[in-house]
Amino acid sequence: MKQLTCFLLCVFLSEAQGFEIPTNALPEFADYGDLVELAPGKFEFVPEENRRQQRSVSGESGETLEDADQVTLYSYKVQSTITSRMATTMIQTKVVNHSPQPQDVVFDVQIPKGAFISNFSMSVDGTTFTSSIKEKTVGRALYAQARAKGKSTGLVRSRALDLENFKTEVNVLPGAKVQFELHYQEVKWRKLASYEHRLHLHPGRLAKHLEVDVWIIEPQGLKFLHVPDTSDGHFDGVPVVSKGRQKAHVSFKPTVAQQRKCSNCSETAVDGELVVVYDVNREEKAGELEVFNGYFVHFFAPENMDPIPKNILFVIDVSGSMWGVKMKQTVEAMKTILDDLRADDQFSVVDFNHNVRTWRNDLVSATKTQVADAKKYIEKIQPNGGTNINEALLRAIFILNEANNLGLLDPNSVSLIILVSDGDPTVGELKLSKIQKNVKQSMRDNISLFSLGIGFDVDYDFLKRLSHDNRGVAQRIYGNQDTSTQLKKFYNQVSTPLLQNVQFNYPHTSVTDVTQNSFHNYFRGSEIVVAGKFDPEKSEQLQSIITATSANTELVLETLAQMDNLEDFLSKDKHADPDFTRKLWAYLTVNQLLAERSLAPTAAAKRKITKTILQMSLEHHIVTPLTAMVIENEAGSERMLADSPPQDHACCSGALYYGSKVASSSLPSWVSPSPTPRTAMPAVGAPVLETTPPPHVIRVENDPHFIIYLPKSQKNICFNIDSEPGKILNLVSDPELGISVNGQLIGAKKPKNEKLSTYFGKLGFYFRSEDMRVEISTETIAMIRGSRTSVLSWSDTAQVINQRVLVSVKKEKMVTITVEQGMTFSVLLHRVWKKHPINVDFLGIYVPSTDKFSPKAHGLIGQFMHEPKIHIFNERPGKDPEKPEASMEVKGHKLVVTRGLQKDYRTDSVFGTDVPCWFVHNSGKGFIDGHYKEYFVPQLYSFLPWP
Repeated sequence: MKQLTCFLLCVFLSEAQGFEIPTNALPEFADYGDLVELAPGKFEFVPEENRRQQRSVSGESGETLEDADQVTLYSYKVQSTITSRMATTMIQTKVVNHSPQPQDVVFDVQIPKGAFISNFSMSVDGTTFTSSIKEKTVGRALYAQARAKGKSTGLVRSRALDLENFKTEVNVLPGAKVQFELHYQEVKWRKLASYEHRLHLHPGRLAKHLEVDVWIIEPQGLKFLHVPDTSDGHFDGVPVVSKGRQKAHVSFKPTVAQQRKCSNCSETAVDGELVVVYDVNREEKAGELEVFNGYFVHFFAPENMDPIPKNILFVIDVSGSMWGVKMKQTVEAMKTILDDLRADDQFSVVDFNHNVRTWRNDLVSATKTQVADAKKYIEKIQPNGGTNINEALLRAIFILNEANNLGLLDPNSVSLIILVSDGDPTVGELKLSKIQKNVKQSMRDNISLFSLGIGFDVDYDFLKRLSHDNRGVAQRIYGNQDTSTQLKKFYNQVSTPLLQNVQFNYPHTSVTDVTQNSFHNYFRGSEIVVAGKFDPEKSEQLQSIITATSANTELVLETLAQMDNLEDFLSKDKHADPDFTRKLWAYLTVNQLLAERSLAPTAAAKRKITKTILQMSLEHHIVTPLTAMVIENEAGSERMLADSPPQDHACCSGALYYGSKVASSSLPSWVSPSPTPRTAMPAVGAPVLETTPPPHVIRVENDPHFIIYLPKSQKNICFNIDSEPGKILNLVSDPELGISVNGQLIGAKKPKNEKLSTYFGKLGFYFRSEDMRVEISTETIAMIRGSRTSVLSWSDTAQVINQRVLVSVKKEKMVTITVEQGMTFSVLLHRVWKKHPINVDFLGIYVPSTDKFSPKAHGLIGQFMHEPKIHIFNERPGKDPEKPEASMEVKGHKLVVTRGLQKDYRTDSVFGTDVPCWFVHNSGKGFIDGHYKEYFVPQLYSFLPWP
């Protein structure tokens, strides 16, 4: 593997206060272009006579304790702050030269690929150098100008792999002190259900003061956090983790004794990574919308959904260059990957060298038998020959297209192609642009191509363009003994699609400059991030509407930003970055623009994108492929150029998604369903059920109190059901229409006045013709169709459309289920104080009277959809003067009823609205058919067996 280096070289000589580059050490330095091509390690700026005295902050093997005494690493400090996934890191070293001779000191640090360097400064014996960002040609001109005038100059250059080195070399006078400080920014991308923050620690020698601090501030709350051991136990107990609900601090401060490799060693054991792994809470809601300082960031990572079936083609390079470890590791990985396929997945394998072969010419179900056969096929592969990428990909696309044309693909399934290759094409079509064009023209717009490039011989830029063109991403796989693990890890990231066609929409008036907001797929364990600018003067609140398709439903999620709470939260933490929204928006925007620039169809479009990138780079003070960092002293007499890495066409290093931009108004047609005859549906984006609810409905509230509205008599009749926790009561049973509604009782925490109150804690709705079940508890709303489940929480505002059933959730208030026939069921959530000694959260159900049920409808509520005749007479004073009594004739019974009040909580969820009714005693005896115990059913979706 090539060693990537990024050199910033400046030599301070004892003869002059200015620094100079000894040109006899690098003749090619006169030509900037030649310097770019030099391999890392060819930068030799220090004269040979000084070489034996060179000292490295980053470390060199064989260093002696005497050297360390002459050049002391006084402090090595790393500070990282992560605020809502936006990480800012500072690396600072301080060195003192105690030697009587000038000493060369190297500041060499590794930063993650894709990170933006935002600042660098150094101070050498009182001379301070600071940085500024310039357009690249301006930076080069300043650099050339300094050289022409004989002023000291230096250069930074980098190539992009997984890590980039930033290297600075200075010559320090006897007794002098030098300080280096580098700042960089990066976004933490969620992979396999966690975020990883990696700090590469290479002090190179024992440090008198070694301090590493990581502060994590996540308004969503921290689900877990841990620091894995990366030092084989050497630093057991040294990392200190302090974790709160929304904040955490990781401290790593080994003493000099703890830093030593052994008790009498002069070498440091600090030479590796400090890794912090964490995730945030998202059980309560699928998305988090954070607004601060004129910008917003939207995080989206739903979990409680069934996987979408996938149709997957594995396209494997078996050319001669794959011989040996690479092929062995690939086969090992493929065997594991095939075992992980689900029963409802379809797959096949295409392997290619100069020829193209297929294990099966069509897709087959991932049964145990088929998987075993595919594994045997892969084990027999013998790499040889050339590389025909073009024909291999076209064959895979043909298999998917043919299956689709024959109607063999589940309309809700996801189609993926995973290409594994280690080299450029050598057979067939060799022109990369032509291959790219062929693939794009053949690929349907519902297929995603993911490319895995093994080793460094493969044209990785080509694979990235190929994938981005076709709704996927590329990843480099390093060809070593770890290849199998890398392949399996990438597959695990895309193995479980949960959503398709995910689109984020925001109101036009207050939101501008939105990053990519339309994504082909969403995979479990990952996260989609969208950002933009927000003008609070145009709108007091920011609302988003997310539309997507899950395994069994069309989904609409509404999120309302918490504005004031976030500002108050951040203001109370000195480590929180108040600029995180702006930095994150800039990071996403610049990276996405760089990717768009590489795919720009015309020169004019490319120039326009280039101008925008340059403007943003200068405004946000970040080094990009179009800018350079000029580092100079206050007088401008000494100058260096920090040139950026060559352009990486990937959008965002580490991100799983490459999306597109769509207008916020371009909502899918199914978002606004036609109104039903009985209930006016709200417009998308408006709060669900904000319209006035029907005044007369059948209600079940509290303990549980049934309020039956009889429209012909225009009377409300009430009764209670006194039962025990765990029992399931049938509310509606219509076997002819195939609709049942049942409620399961829960009990209060303890009895009151020797009576234990019961409430509905769970409600189940079954719609047979749609094969759909809806289970509503005080915690979640689950929609189950066949073997697939989608789960929402009460913290969401959402709509889920499944054929003829629409489920609308109003955050922390109400769920409304609307059936195409014109039936509506509303479920209200009642929250109580969690520490209340008696009461518990419970549900209320409201059903408007309707004639849509069949004559066979029954149940505690269903039987009254066909209104019985009642006659109320002989109203008279009751035992309680405020509750008169009367006689009621109904269903052949003469009952004594009491006038009272019950509550309707639809318009006032706290105090409710009084509803006058006639109360039937003894659990509705005489008013309901039979005894209330006859309404018990065994399961939440059972029908009531009634004669």
